[in-house]
Amino acid sequence: MLAFLLRRVMQAAAVLAVVGLIAFSMFRFAGDPVNQIVGPDTPASERAEIRKSLGLDDPVLVQFARYAGDVVRGRLGISYQFRQPVSQLLAERMPATLELAFCATVFALVVGVLMGVYCALRRDSWLAGLFQAVSLIGISLPTFLIGILLIYLFSVTLGWLPSYGRGDTVRLGWWTTGFLTWSGLKALILPSVTLGLFQMTLIMRLVRAEMLEVLRTDYIRFARARGLSTRAVHLRHALKNTLVPVITIAGLQLGSVIAFSIITETVFQWPGMGLLFVQAVQNVDIPIMSAYLLLVALIFVTINLVVDILYTVVDPRLRLSSATA
Repeated sequence: MLAFLLRRVMQAAAVLAVVGLIAFSMFRFAGDPVNQIVGPDTPASERAEIRKSLGLDDPVLVQFARYAGDVVRGRLGISYQFRQPVSQLLAERMPATLELAFCATVFALVVGVLMGVYCALRRDSWLAGLFQAVSLIGISLPTFLIGILLIYLFSVTLGWLPSYGRGDTVRLGWWTTGFLTWSGLKALILPSVTLGLFQMTLIMRLVRAEMLEVLRTDYIRFARARGLSTRAVHLRHALKNTLVPVITIAGLQLGSVIAFSIITETVFQWPGMGLLFVQAVQNVDIPIMSAYLLLVALIFVTINLVVDILYTVVDPRLRLSSATA
């Protein structure tokens, strides 16, 4: 097991190194950051001095070595737009994004698994057909359109929920949370549903397909022949053996939720890292863009590592293979 974990950690480090190289190379062609720091009437001599102070005139290899060394030491640079350390800006915006991603993932998992199990066990009922139709809508419509429709219905027409912002928050040390205020909880509903709807449809369809496949296997017939109750067969045997691919999708989708919350945060003006990244793109703030890309890569590789570990917990065969490898 230890050798398995070491291999996964080394693979994660290699992935982060490649992503860092890609981020450094890609954002060199995003535009001249000096134009975002100074005004249009700034003389050329002052522009040249700023470029020198930022190290933009150094050779590419020197710039990358300095960039990689700063990243290893946790120094993500200074934002050209906000004139603040990028790590501080990300730390301020991270609670909003993580809370939104957590609520969207819980919504997708709970509703998706329940709907998938129901559609597998009652696949000929009218409610199962309705769930299938809802899943088609959720997987077909783009995220920004779903968000706009929800805002129009629940904010503009009915006036039940806020259309933008995070609501009132409570500070717990460096963490800010909206879970402890009524307006914060209300503000979470629409963006969470918008962000989690696509993932919910994927999980529902996956659970339904896997559940139908498992119900046709021999050990399920054997469990029924032993006289086990229908609930025990469905929940203890069938659903448990459906969880391995669900864990895979859920883990990867959690990373996707965090990475692609940009659209949802922009539609609802949610003050998270995604909105900060959009503002950085508009202002060619290269330190924020590269730091965000590295952070998303770190989240993805961490989630993949956790999913690999959960594999060995759910499926004993994988425990044996990892021990002998």
